[in-house]
Amino acid sequence: MSEAASNASGDSSGDRGARRAARAIDALRRGWPFRIAGSDGALDLLAVESARDVALRDFASADMLLSGERAVTLKLTNQRVAAPPGPVRLAGAGGSVAAALAIADPALDLANPLKGPFRTVATGGEAAAAAAMTMARHAGLLPAFFVRDAAGDAETLCTDGDVATLLDPARLEVAARARLPVEASESAEIVAFRSPEEASDHVALVIGKRDGNPPVVRLHSECLTGDVLGSLKCDCGPQLHAALHAMADAPWGVLLYLRQEGRGIGLVNKLRAYALQDQGYDTVDANLRLGFPVEARDFAIAGRMLDLLNIPRIRLMTNNPEKVARLAKEGVEVVERIPLALPTNKYNEQYLATKRDRTGHQL
Repeated sequence: MSEAASNASGDSSGDRGARRAARAIDALRRGWPFRIAGSDGALDLLAVESARDVALRDFASADMLLSGERAVTLKLTNQRVAAPPGPVRLAGAGGSVAAALAIADPALDLANPLKGPFRTVATGGEAAAAAAMTMARHAGLLPAFFVRDAAGDAETLCTDGDVATLLDPARLEVAARARLPVEASESAEIVAFRSPEEASDHVALVIGKRDGNPPVVRLHSECLTGDVLGSLKCDCGPQLHAALHAMADAPWGVLLYLRQEGRGIGLVNKLRAYALQDQGYDTVDANLRLGFPVEARDFAIAGRMLDLLNIPRIRLMTNNPEKVARLAKEGVEVVERIPLALPTNKYNEQYLATKRDRTGHQL
């Protein structure tokens, strides 16, 4: 579609940018090269995890681009002092997919304990490199790329601004709603939220009737292992059900079910973190070794959902004060924080202790 035709059809520059970013993320997952440009440079990238050696023919003598968190784990000489550290580029480290995975995947650290020596070079584009790490997290892949300076034409390209547009919670809208009797409340209503380019739909479950007072609200991030399979490694499933029953006992409440598995790193990477925990790392260090932030969830999505539901004031059910602060930043007034206390078991005691001691949860 031409620029003029796009404007005539009401297709905004933000819509076009979001589509460009969505196509680039699709290329990332499929193991195809793509280009990302920022204000200080452009990079041609190929995700290490999804790449095949045949694709590296176009990335001859490629470097590697790693997240700052992974760089700190590898003790690279130019790791950044800022927090969080920025991405790091390793010269000539991308000879093969197997060699690159030995550097990028912490599950292979024990099998490949001696890494390097590495020579680090300028990233070639700080803004583009940072956006690439966001894209990898969004795609559920390891934050590691084969990288070269942009050269020639690129079939798939986007900018760091396109990525920001794609992830803008303002693009979220109500898609559908229906009555949904659940065990905790037979009169519940479910509301689905969708943005145009995203495959994951967030949902809200509204329990009870509005009475003019702030509802009890629970922000619950998707947890397949806990919510569906009954995992004992976390407290997600019990928290979900306890929150629903607490809302049923209150005048009214809203469960916001956010599709942000594994604190925003995706299901596969969460399972990788589980494997690292079996090696003795706690949840914080497991995420950092994978190359991710300790907390990668986007609570602005919850703020947008509450805005679309016309709920400006809430009673938030959480043990995490950071959620209160993040919602306040989005303009949501939290009039009360309601703790959610549940018994532990022998499998999640360490997990909960890490929440208490390292991420500020008030347990």
